[in-house]
Amino acid sequence: MKAKNANVECRPSREKINRRTPDIKAKWNASKSERDLRASFYKTFSQCPIPENEVLQNLGLFISRQNLSQILFINEIYEQIVPVHGVIMEFGVRWGRNIALYNSLRGIYEPFNHNRKVIGFDTFEGFPTVHAKDGASEIIDVGSYGVTPDYEQYLSVVIDYHEKESPISNIKKTELVKGDATVTIERYLSNNPETIVAFAYFDFDIYEPTKACLSAIKSRLTKGSIIGFDELNHHDYPGETLALKEVIGIGSCRIRHSRYSPTQSYIVIE
Repeated sequence: MKAKNANVECRPSREKINRRTPDIKAKWNASKSERDLRASFYKTFSQCPIPENEVLQNLGLFISRQNLSQILFINEIYEQIVPVHGVIMEFGVRWGRNIALYNSLRGIYEPFNHNRKVIGFDTFEGFPTVHAKDGASEIIDVGSYGVTPDYEQYLSVVIDYHEKESPISNIKKTELVKGDATVTIERYLSNNPETIVAFAYFDFDIYEPTKACLSAIKSRLTKGSIIGFDELNHHDYPGETLALKEVIGIGSCRIRHSRYSPTQSYIVIE
């Protein structure tokens, strides 16, 4: 996600935005009382007396309304792409919760569709640079949305587990692509010229990589393909909307708002 032109504004990281904060979006949008409540509840979770071999079966005890809405949103999208041929691409993986969801939903809705690959693109280092079109919000800064060192290796282990729990586990159907997505998307498509994109989800939050990847996959979309966005029409993340406006045009498509989330939205190629 590195910027490459003269319009790029590079800003130093601010100490107040810790690139390793476990959930920077939740922290940024939450009040102090909400953060305190969640910190207290995390302690409750960490002290869970449920036997280890039953904890994963009871995660519904701990999932919040907000996080459940995220799952329902992804499910809403997945149901619509089942009849659409092609892969799933996620631009902005971070901790990988959606990558795991795609794997589980594939196992539910189309367990034998080994052609439905899931490809995730991320630097796994946060924003290396930001563009002037990304606005002036304090959260848009170099290093924001980073992860812990070598996290992608841990995520790969988690993904392997989900793959092994799914049908046709001998065929690897998920791939993480680490690096500057403005470069790696072109390399991926060059190495995989057969790629059709059934669903692309954009959670980069910033302008340049969103625009570059939208442009790269535009010719790979088919009727019925869906493009999802995490922060369209969001004051703190103007770059995402500007990228859509410049590549596809907001007047040429119907932007659908998810009933499960105040920020997430998507368009269906018609």
